[in-house]
Amino acid sequence: MISRLWSLIRKEFIQIVRDPRTLAMTFVMPVVMLFLLGYAATNDVRNIALAVFDQDQTPASRSLIDAYRAADYFRLTYVVSSEEEVRELIDNNSARAGIIIPPGYGRTISGWRSAQVAFVLDGSDPTVASTALAAAVLIGQAQSTRLAVERQERQGLAVSMAAPIDVRTQVWYNPGLVNAYYMVPAMIGIILQYLTTMLTATSIVRERERGTIEQLIVTPLRSWELMVGKLAPYVLLAFLNTLEVLTVGIFLFGVPINGNVFLLLLLTALFLVTTLGIGLLISTVANTQQEAMLTTMFTILPSIFLSGFFFPLAAMPVWLQIISYAIPLRYFLIIARGIVLKGVGVPAIQTEIIALTIFALVVMSAAIARFRKRLD
Repeated sequence: MISRLWSLIRKEFIQIVRDPRTLAMTFVMPVVMLFLLGYAATNDVRNIALAVFDQDQTPASRSLIDAYRAADYFRLTYVVSSEEEVRELIDNNSARAGIIIPPGYGRTISGWRSAQVAFVLDGSDPTVASTALAAAVLIGQAQSTRLAVERQERQGLAVSMAAPIDVRTQVWYNPGLVNAYYMVPAMIGIILQYLTTMLTATSIVRERERGTIEQLIVTPLRSWELMVGKLAPYVLLAFLNTLEVLTVGIFLFGVPINGNVFLLLLLTALFLVTTLGIGLLISTVANTQQEAMLTTMFTILPSIFLSGFFFPLAAMPVWLQIISYAIPLRYFLIIARGIVLKGVGVPAIQTEIIALTIFALVVMSAAIARFRKRLD
């Protein structure tokens, strides 16, 4: 019995060794998961991009701005000249927060009165917004306390006066910071990438394993017709999945759809070109369905961790943020959340549209070239 068992174990090890791609994947994937979880899985947000609209332009207003800059939570990225510019920067995700200092701010606090300062936040990402909200209030209170102490020291008063600074926070797009509003639009991208990539890759590899791909090759079908015929059903399934997620999100989670659904579906089609291209590319590399599934998972993991799906990109190291620009899902999540939550149009997301278009062209071109070569 032991001899038979040992022979079976030996045979399995030989089969594993003869499949070096799968063997390499089993060792590489844990390292990648550990790497991503160690660096990307964090909600400790720092350096939140801040837009400043200083209508006072006095030493007092600059002192308040310096307090926010020195806190490490915010990075003064933009100095603007109107509230409309603040809104545009938040709409296109260039800034996550904005501080608006009213005219006469310095004169008000020097006159022993309380000056109101507006601090607006992008609530489409509850994790970043929660951190920014707490930091904005605490920094405002600290600055207010410092000014109150200075007032008392100048006047020799022992009693507390009214708070010199009243920071009024406003959360846009998701005032209640409901996490479902943030996650449901992102689920469209995750589901589309996983299903279309996995189904496309395994479907073509399954045909090759069974030997039926050769039967298709000898038919009058051209290579592009064969490719379109194989991909078309998954395009239809993907759109049905998109509508399904939106419907469930609206009726079950109460997610508001503030933008143009047709624009969302159109840009979803653009994203699908990329995911289908990745699946097609995997099918030209993998020899078995198991290998295709492992390779698909290998592409899904970085997408989940480095796209901003679970963890905010602002909380990651700078070098990981740079790598995230090579993840197509990153751009689609910005598009989906922007259209659904913010109701933005093409101008606010044109950078992401251009990036997805480039990805779609490059990935699909490479996949078609390899697919034709494999058929030949």
